[in-house]
Amino acid sequence: MTTAVHHPGAANPPNRPTTGPGRHRWLALAVLVLGVLLVAVDATVLSLAIPFISADLRPSGTQLLWIGDVYSFVLAGLLVSMGSLSDRIGRKRLLLCGAAGFGAASLVAAYAPGPGWLIAARAVLGVAGATVMPSTLSLIRSLFPDDRERATAIGIWGAAATAGAAAGPLVGGFLLEHFWWGSVFLINLPVMALLIGLGVRLLPESRDPRPGAWDLPGVLLSLTGIIGVVYAIKEAAVHGPLRPDVLATGLLGAAALVAFTRRQLRLPVPLLDVRLFKDRRFTAAVLGALLALVGLSGVLFFVSQYLQLVRGYSPMRSGLAELPAFAGAVVTGLLTGRLARLVGARGALSGGLLVMGLGLGALGWAGADTGYLLLGTAFLAIGAAEGLVYTLSTDLVLGSAPAPKAGAASAVSETAYELGAALGIALLGSVVTGLYRSGLVLPPGLGASTAEHARDSLGGAAEAAAELPQRTAGAVLESARHAFIHGMNIAALLAAVVLTAAAVGTWLLMRRPAADAADQTGSGR
Repeated sequence: MTTAVHHPGAANPPNRPTTGPGRHRWLALAVLVLGVLLVAVDATVLSLAIPFISADLRPSGTQLLWIGDVYSFVLAGLLVSMGSLSDRIGRKRLLLCGAAGFGAASLVAAYAPGPGWLIAARAVLGVAGATVMPSTLSLIRSLFPDDRERATAIGIWGAAATAGAAAGPLVGGFLLEHFWWGSVFLINLPVMALLIGLGVRLLPESRDPRPGAWDLPGVLLSLTGIIGVVYAIKEAAVHGPLRPDVLATGLLGAAALVAFTRRQLRLPVPLLDVRLFKDRRFTAAVLGALLALVGLSGVLFFVSQYLQLVRGYSPMRSGLAELPAFAGAVVTGLLTGRLARLVGARGALSGGLLVMGLGLGALGWAGADTGYLLLGTAFLAIGAAEGLVYTLSTDLVLGSAPAPKAGAASAVSETAYELGAALGIALLGSVVTGLYRSGLVLPPGLGASTAEHARDSLGGAAEAAAELPQRTAGAVLESARHAFIHGMNIAALLAAVVLTAAAVGTWLLMRRPAADAADQTGSGR
């Protein structure tokens, strides 16, 4: 994406939207926040519904992981492509079309008759979400040409994104307490209708006057690369890494990503300007956001199952248990500017990653009867750190890139966020799945079908136990819960190591005179 630049002396540039009075700009921002809030909520709202989906649709362990993260993978794979498309057909137009598609896909997902249907619907939701996300930051840049106002607007946008992701379990818990699991998708419909109705009236249209050709081969290469590599990771966790189809898919995905990078370096107007990564400050911000989401989403996807299937919480109580994460994300997202001015952008970003690592590491000690004080403190630390890291990294990415490349930079930031969320579930989820399957000890005499269903997931074990005699069911559940907790603990500790390494790496990458000077002047907000 690129943003049209206003040249002094041009009376009414054709591609610069009329922002109108201040009140109009902030009302338009509210519409954009509504869109990003819903897309963010949808990335996590499903987590509490996983036990219900397992009981109703009976997915395999691999299908369960795809249900959880296919949305984020498709979203990440298409963000840059859709951002480039919005430059050509208009950001407002693509945003509103994507909102309509999001609503339609939500309706299909709510009434999916099987796991395959649900995975497909979630994939379409990812396509629609990819048309919504890139338009929001581009339109914010058009609506707020003043640096200070734009910084405030981005802070609100970032707080909405992180708070939305943190609020997903709370929203899901409320709905599941009163309705069936499909309601977590139907909630999208009235919100999307409101977004479209207000967006038609309040949002300006903008597009790039000279966008260049849309790189369709690049779109296909990036999507093939991401899906191929992730598929190989998932299958390797379940069936082993040496299976021919796993090796072939992984190599195909890696080759596609290499080809995509080489192609982008040759194009005069690339979908993704990989040269932006020559700036160490830019690279630090992008990697910080990506690795933060890897740790966060990978662990929290399974925490919701832990709260319900191990501790016996109701969906609503599980959502309330995760409420500190939501509160922390909102507060630090809005206070990011002050925190960055107080300790510098370098210190704030590195410190946020370290705090998140400590919070995730604390979950490595959670057991079946762990007191809530440890859990609540960990959730608060994780949410507060995520609000800080995401908002600050977004502002750093936009501030590090040259003005003509601000649109491309925003696409990279959004892609890192969604790709991190998806990779977290795939990588750490595969760790939990692998350790669960290897640690599960089933009593003798179980039928082959029952045993296989119990090995698929903790939800599958609970479903299988419901059809067994009481003594046998108790043995199955005890072993399944023990194996699941062990897998979750190891995944949480691995996430803590990743985030600690990310904190150190970010500190070192931003250690240069230009970055230090920017920190001292409060640059990067």
